[in-house]
Amino acid sequence: MSKKDKENKKEQEISAKETLNTEADVSGQEQKEQEEKQEEKQENEEIKVDPKDLEIADLKDKLLRSMAEFDNYRKRTAKERLELASEITAKNLTELLPVMDNLDRALATECADSNYKKGVEMIHESFVSALQNLGVEQILSDGEQFNPAYHQAVQQVEDESRSEGTIAATFQKGYKIGDKVLRFAMVSVVK
Repeated sequence: MSKKDKENKKEQEISAKETLNTEADVSGQEQKEQEEKQEEKQENEEIKVDPKDLEIADLKDKLLRSMAEFDNYRKRTAKERLELASEITAKNLTELLPVMDNLDRALATECADSNYKKGVEMIHESFVSALQNLGVEQILSDGEQFNPAYHQAVQQVEDESRSEGTIAATFQKGYKIGDKVLRFAMVSVVK
């Protein structure tokens, strides 16, 4: 064998080895790609969710939101109802206060018939009792210190015997229910 033949043979062997290595590399890459595709497919199968499950989850969410909205509505209307009830009660009682004023005036006038006067006193007492049962209180005024939250000053007077800011006289009684003033007491105040 000649030197050239030996070199050609070596080149062929090297070329054959390179081809085998290249084919092995290609098949290894193909195998890796196939494994990656298979893993991706398994992940997708695991992640794949039934559309019915999604719909059920959506309906549960809507149900919970609706329940929360209804609960908030129920609480809000209950609160509004309580506020409205006290406003209606106050309005109705305010309409009855002139009747109380008239009974007070009737008791203050002189009457020749003692039985008639006694009947008016009984009506007055029952009316006062009914107002007290509803939580209505008379605002104290005569001799008290002037309080703009409960009293309305319509006149100022000079009185040496009383201190400044004291209520000298009450022209119209005031009433309150709890902390809510139904009618301010109309008073005269010492300068």
